[in-house]
Amino acid sequence: MPAPRKYPDELRERAVREVRSTGRPVAHVARDLGIHKEALRSWVRQAEADAGERDDRLTTAERDELKELRKENAELRRANEILKAASVFFAQEIDRPRTRPSR
Repeated sequence: MPAPRKYPDELRERAVREVRSTGRPVAHVARDLGIHKEALRSWVRQAEADAGERDDRLTTAERDELKELRKENAELRRANEILKAASVFFAQEIDRPRTRPSR
């Protein structure tokens, strides 16, 4: 479960919108809204990536997809390990000599 966000989504959106629409420096907007300037700078960069204005970051959708793919990959690796262990177990069972019960 992810940690709770320090700033509400509405504040984040408002701050990013203000920086992008007014052209005011990030530090000034951050100070006015009581936000750490580096947090706001990161939000603005992410908004620019989501809008296709930056190529140096993944978009939010790409980041979410990457997270899901990593999760799926880990799950498939675990399943493969289980299947490998099962195949070794059954191979040993097949190779074990059979003894007939004595009468």
